[in-house]
Order: sequence, then C-alpha cells, then structure tokens
Amino acid sequence: MGTEIEKKYLLPAFPEALLQTQELTLISKKHIYQTYLAFSDKEEIRVRQLIDYEGNSTFTHTFKSGHGLVRQEIEYNISEEVYRQLLANTQLVPLKKIRTTVEHQGFHYEIDEYKQIDLLVVEVEFTDESAAHSFQPPAWFGRELGQEEEFRNKSLWIGLQTQNVRV
Repeated sequence: MGTEIEKKYLLPAFPEALLQTQELTLISKKHIYQTYLAFSDKEEIRVRQLIDYEGNSTFTHTFKSGHGLVRQEIEYNISEEVYRQLLANTQLVPLKKIRTTVEHQGFHYEIDEYKQIDLLVVEVEFTDESAAHSFQPPAWFGRELGQEEEFRNKSLWIGLQTQNVRV
C-alpha cells in the first residue's frame, strides 16, 4: 500500500497569467469523471475515467484509507470494460473536474476546476511529512483547506448524489 502525503488549498482564481508568462509550466490537462463505489468515515473505493486532451481515456480503481495529511492509497489501472461493469445499473452521478498539472520551482501542483460546483482548488503532494510541514505556498494560493470535510472529493460527490444533479 502506498502513502499519499498531500495538502489542499482553495484558489481564488485560475493562474492563467502565470502560465502565459511561463512562471508556471503546463505539464498536462485532463478531464476526470470520479465515482465512489463504497465509503466509510476512514475508507473509500472509487473509480475514475481520465481523458487527456488528445481524447485518450484511461481508467483507474483506487482504495484510500485514513484521513488528513497522510493517507494510505492503492491505485491501479483497469480496463474500460471493467470500469463500465462496475458502474452498470447504477444511477450514480460522477464528480466532474478538469485537472491541470503545472510545475513551478520543482513542485508539481494539481489544479482542480470542478464543473458541477463553483470550486477551484490546488493540491500538492510531498515525499515525506517534513516536506509537507515546511512547504511555503506561493502567493497565488488561497487558504489551506486542511481537514475541512466539505472540501473533500468524497463529500462533494455525496452532495451530487443527494441533489441528483444530471450535468
């Protein structure tokens, strides 16, 4: 089982100007359709379809355990056929977002623009806890979201199911 060490921040605006001045380097941009198959307070199982800007799709199955800065994670690729079978006969609404990955001064930042919700966040992954604790966010980041439950992807997805949003 792998370890994920991650911080999440609210973004007041997409840093388009920083991309244009090449202060940030664009690494990739993907559409993500994320659906949870099972979850509890401390664990979750989800599947994703990721579509890159050439239209190529990949599919993943992920198990996460824990809560907070450090979580355990197992993620692996699955076939489209398995993905479709897992979602067959459900009425689940996927959480839709565009993930833009950028690089700046050795860090990769994942900017998530949620499509069904007015929300823009940036995530940063670290190799160890000391790097996470010593991280100084750039000025264009908003406040750190930390343990705020309402900003967790699982919580956002659950909200979509209860609203029965079909976007």
